[in-house]
Amino acid sequence: MAIAEQNECASAPQNTRSAGLAHSPVLALASLSLATLLSSLGTSIASVGLPSLMQAFGAPFQSVQWVVLAYLLAITALIVSAGRLADMLGRRPLLLGGIALFTLASVLCGLAPTLWLLIAARAVQGLGAALMMALTLAFVAETVTKERTGSAMGLLGAMSAIGTTLGPSLGGLLIAGFGWRAIFLVNVPLGLLTFALASLALPARDKTAEAAQNSFDAIGTVLLALTLAAYALAMTLGRGHFGALNIGLLVAAGIGVVLFGVAQTKAKSPLIRLARLYDIRLSASLAANLVVATVMMATLVVAPFYLSRGLGLNAAMVGVVLSTGPLVSALSALIAGRLTDRFGTNRMMIAGLFGLVNGTLLLSLAATKLGIVSYIVPIAVTCFGYALFQTSNNAAVMSGVAAGERGVVSGLLNLSRNLGLITGASLMGAIFAAASTGERQSQDMLTSAAAARGMQVTFQTATVLAVAALLLALLSTRAGGRLSVRQQPS
Repeated sequence: MAIAEQNECASAPQNTRSAGLAHSPVLALASLSLATLLSSLGTSIASVGLPSLMQAFGAPFQSVQWVVLAYLLAITALIVSAGRLADMLGRRPLLLGGIALFTLASVLCGLAPTLWLLIAARAVQGLGAALMMALTLAFVAETVTKERTGSAMGLLGAMSAIGTTLGPSLGGLLIAGFGWRAIFLVNVPLGLLTFALASLALPARDKTAEAAQNSFDAIGTVLLALTLAAYALAMTLGRGHFGALNIGLLVAAGIGVVLFGVAQTKAKSPLIRLARLYDIRLSASLAANLVVATVMMATLVVAPFYLSRGLGLNAAMVGVVLSTGPLVSALSALIAGRLTDRFGTNRMMIAGLFGLVNGTLLLSLAATKLGIVSYIVPIAVTCFGYALFQTSNNAAVMSGVAAGERGVVSGLLNLSRNLGLITGASLMGAIFAAASTGERQSQDMLTSAAAARGMQVTFQTATVLAVAALLLALLSTRAGGRLSVRQQPS
């Protein structure tokens, strides 16, 4: 082991009773990084397999899309509950359980004889991913010193971006060489490696006395899961076209929010202590996280149409250019972590959102006559700003949370991001469709002018949202100091 690594081991929290490698923050971060990679890869790698699944099972797209939706819905509906359960029972056993569940579900996905068994296995896989996503951020404070929190958050952000980038290309190669089952079975060796590293290196902490005495809020968990599932379905069904079913689901989600709030005020050990949300900085950070995720979804929803129709690129070139954003995000996240450690979370949060505003503004001014440059330069600015914001915001939130609540707050951070992505997929897609309607060659064919117009209007909206996120961040930083979550009454 290098001298630098030995120094890190000596300065990191040492709460395990074993010696040697079990104290290494390097191995601990490696296991957390792999867990982040697995959960991110689980989303992106499945999307590329949908055409093969349609052919293998002889099913329409409306049925096959549930292979992706079941995974996302399970994560969105259960991530906060997963974090709360980990705060009560201990984060280490729950994270190990999540990795094991994800790996086992991957085996079931790869061996599924029918489409609906595959969808059920994907939902179980999503539960494992929810545990991993909720607990990787929560474990950072127990793995590295406070001075290196930003770098650790940046590393996890980079791994998430790598998983998103790697999924389509890796999935395509696996399907071409081994068939669709390989895109799920590839998770098995990665899951086993992650479990082994986590078992060896993650610090073991006893659950707090307060958490040990609390009971799990089953009613709140069910209400929150149903509410979030109703909202997610409302935003995803119909592929951006709102109908009676979507409106009904939104109404159901609204009723669910009210019922959940009432249940939390009456619960002896609530899933979410509503008083925590009175903390201005925490609430503003969560809201900004949601808005930023909504903005970033525009790059995934709109960019393919602009590149293919507006710039006339072939499918291969579209794929190459689209990889620019996730690649910049992955590289920027590592840099963002060091900048956050050096200059502080508040400054970097504002700087990141300022970059995001400028990037989306440049995208709204994209001119087809400038070619690929009109997309690559603005998207690089946008993704760097996003990585800087995401890293610093996560570090700011998690560094101010009491040890007994890191799981649930980490779950809230991931939930706000997921809800933003779901909202952005529907909202930005609808805005693009409406803005480009007037200049379409036919109902299904976009002209170059229509694609450019849709791009401009969509990112004008995204710029307004990015400014709103900047204002929320300013409100958050003006609250001053560290998050006062631990000081709120219960």
